[in-house]
Amino acid sequence: MEMAKKGRIGILTGGGDVPGLNPAIRGVTQRALHEGFDVVGIRRGWAGLVELRRDAGANNSECVMPLTAELVDRHAYTGGTFLHSSRTRPSAVPAKDVPEHLRGKYTAEKNDLTDEVLANLEFLGVDYLVPAGGDDTLSYGVELGRRGFPVVALPKTMDNDVPGTDYCMGFGTCVSRTVQLARQVTSSAASHERIVVLEVFGRYAGFTALLPTFAGAAQRCLIPEYEFDIERLAELLVADRNAHPDRLSV
Repeated sequence: MEMAKKGRIGILTGGGDVPGLNPAIRGVTQRALHEGFDVVGIRRGWAGLVELRRDAGANNSECVMPLTAELVDRHAYTGGTFLHSSRTRPSAVPAKDVPEHLRGKYTAEKNDLTDEVLANLEFLGVDYLVPAGGDDTLSYGVELGRRGFPVVALPKTMDNDVPGTDYCMGFGTCVSRTVQLARQVTSSAASHERIVVLEVFGRYAGFTALLPTFAGAAQRCLIPEYEFDIERLAELLVADRNAHPDRLSV
């Protein structure tokens, strides 16, 4: 892969998939190409930068691929990520997951392969890295930044819990799907005059419960940021059900 005049940008996706990833890859690629950069996609998240072989004769097509305008346009309107994903964290790779060509060098139960990642980025000629992911994926990006490598993060998580950002890819889909699901279960709740409890993803952040509730998915909402009294909650839910024309509460 020949070097472009302005340098080379690498893009990778880690963690769970969301519908906005392929359009995001397209957006970064198209703008970078327009500005005179070369763009490569790192396959399977951080795993691609761990498993790559620094050998001019090696077949690294499973780890890296050139990104063109035609390629990213073809995938722009599909969900998920055509670069694929993984939950590999190079700073803590279990012994069983260390690539075969590195096993003689890294023999601990948990291995920090950051030096290999940096060497592989240099081997690929990548000048800037754009990881798209959530807290786990991007926190490793922070480690690379501290080592002096330029990183521009794309926050991606349905939990919407990446520090320092207002809105993450995947969160909008989470909210709309949660509202849709809540509306589906209310018919059963009404038929049986029930109280329905919906539990949603979100880890330690309450956004995925709070925003759907604002949108009418439920009468009451519990989030991990605030403690609650189960007895008081039960009273409120019973009161909600009794006040509802169909005798239900969510």
